[in-house]
Amino acid sequence: MIEIPHIQWFPGHMKKTERMIEKQLHLVDAAIEVVDARIISSSRNPYLSEILGTKPRIIAVNKSDLADPNVNKKWQQSFKNTGTETVFIDCKNGTGVQNIVPAVRNLLVDKINRNKSKGIDKTNIHIMVVGIPNSGKSSLINRLAKKRKANVEDRPGVTREKQWVRISDDCELLDIPGILAPKFDDEKAALNLALTGSIKDSVIDTVTLSAILLETLFDDYKDKIEGRYNISITENDGYEILSQIASKRGFRLRGNELDSERASIVVLDEFRAGKLGRISLEHP
Repeated sequence: MIEIPHIQWFPGHMKKTERMIEKQLHLVDAAIEVVDARIISSSRNPYLSEILGTKPRIIAVNKSDLADPNVNKKWQQSFKNTGTETVFIDCKNGTGVQNIVPAVRNLLVDKINRNKSKGIDKTNIHIMVVGIPNSGKSSLINRLAKKRKANVEDRPGVTREKQWVRISDDCELLDIPGILAPKFDDEKAALNLALTGSIKDSVIDTVTLSAILLETLFDDYKDKIEGRYNISITENDGYEILSQIASKRGFRLRGNELDSERASIVVLDEFRAGKLGRISLEHP
């Protein structure tokens, strides 16, 4: 097996985002933490829990359409067992998104009822949307707003400034830039973030990253790799599997040398887009 490389990425705007969350926290009633269904543990920033404190929170498990459905069920049961308010969603096609705001309102039912008892019929709700880069925060807001309001792009670090977006007469969302932990104590978590594109590919060689991915998928999803690339895998050697893919796709350099870099980009892109099938890298 390939040794997991040391990965570190903490751009300056991450610290700025931490301060932004702390400064804006008193303005919101609750938070929606968006995580990646394929790497639920790795995509939860432990520093967010410290910053948010006792603020009511919903975990929005995005990209659930890309994750293994059997693993999704295990995570749902795990969250249920711990009493964690969770909604599994897919911002790409909108599945489950309609359940987000009602779930938040349910968390805030005591506050809403107190206001009603004071004769306040309508309670304005302000919700902060947080999560790691590329988790789908802006896509969720755009779905809830039913129009493009927040900047969306399939790469980490696009949303750089806070954005208030009104999604109904009595509900506003605060879109906060993606934030990673200032350091990765768990190398496996850092690797999972790199594999799913939450960390820029420039921090690690793509051939190595792709080879690690192929080795990671070997035990549970070997059939998906074989089916997608029409190859037969006999041993768990990421570089060898990558060479087979390059050969099968006809990726060659001058002198007929296999173009492993081009193959690695294809493998990473197709995994992230779900073209290899529904895959989860973490179990509860």
